[in-house]
Amino acid sequence: MKYAVVTGASSGLGADFARNLSARGYGLILVARREDRLKALAEELSTPVEIFTADLSRREECERLGEFINGFKVTIFINNAGFGDCGSFVSSDIKKEMQMIDVNVTALHILSKIALKQMEKNDERSYLLNVGSSAGILPAGPYMATYYASKAYVVSLSQAIACELQEARSNVSISVLCPGPVKTEFNDVANVNFSLPGISSKRCTSYALSQMFKKKTVIVPGPLMKLAGLVSRILPRKICIKITGMQQKKKLHG
Repeated sequence: MKYAVVTGASSGLGADFARNLSARGYGLILVARREDRLKALAEELSTPVEIFTADLSRREECERLGEFINGFKVTIFINNAGFGDCGSFVSSDIKKEMQMIDVNVTALHILSKIALKQMEKNDERSYLLNVGSSAGILPAGPYMATYYASKAYVVSLSQAIACELQEARSNVSISVLCPGPVKTEFNDVANVNFSLPGISSKRCTSYALSQMFKKKTVIVPGPLMKLAGLVSRILPRKICIKITGMQQKKKLHG
């Protein structure tokens, strides 16, 4: 049985990644902090499911996950765990920002290395998908400064690794998903109201997996975000950052 690991699987994109991959016949290793939600999701799925509860903001928990998956034939690893926050940099909560960096950057970095080392031992094609954001392909995001910076790290890291894997003719490919607004619980955690309409989580994950299997490195669902990425490369950075900041202000609650 081939297995797929999905972090942040308790809701939103993670849960829909799990549903899609189960329908494709993969066994699942579902990772999140909320065991009750993972159990509820597992009951929906038709393939074998392993539940692994962990707080990925702690490095030792990432390493514990790495040891756990050694007992399975993992051919897909989806680094989906992550969250955001909105507000001015001066007034935002430093503890929440540091936890965001721990999850969005450090955990993803550690788990990418663990997954690649394990999957390169496979005798068949394997896939690593890092969930970034459209924030990662834009120059910067005033009023979501830390989140944008964390996702820029994800995009840069993933593109660099993709080049290395291609040159090594590895059996593993890496992709980075860069969606714009998606209708998930992200909004509540990040304390935002999106000013642009979001796509459904199901549509986003379905598109992401189809492109991942085609070994597409940077995956951008929807024409609006593709256009935004193009415009950001044409406009002067200062103007682009100013426009992005105006959009972020619209997201602030109240």
